[in-house]
Amino acid sequence: MEEIKTSDQFEQLIAGSEPVIVKFYAGWCPDCTRMDMFIDDIIADYGQYKWVKINRDDFSDIAEKYDVMGIPSLLLFQDGEKLAHLHSANAKSPEEVRDYLKNLPA
Repeated sequence: MEEIKTSDQFEQLIAGSEPVIVKFYAGWCPDCTRMDMFIDDIIADYGQYKWVKINRDDFSDIAEKYDVMGIPSLLLFQDGEKLAHLHSANAKSPEEVRDYLKNLPA
């Protein structure tokens, strides 16, 4: 999963017509580490999305702008708009993440 390194890179990615799922995480977050153990299989099944990650602590302004309170959180963006948000409380298992992805807007 590609890591977002700059605010400009983030803005360019979410502005495109390709749907992008952004994982907000932090290095100290145990739930983020747990998600890392199962997310690759999910990414393989949902290749219609571009998957990237961004460190919430390094980009707290972006996290605040998009109401990312807890981590990990998965947000879907397309054409510069946030279309969906899986909050951290519901992102603790592969089943919860898959349920979220199944219900995303087409």
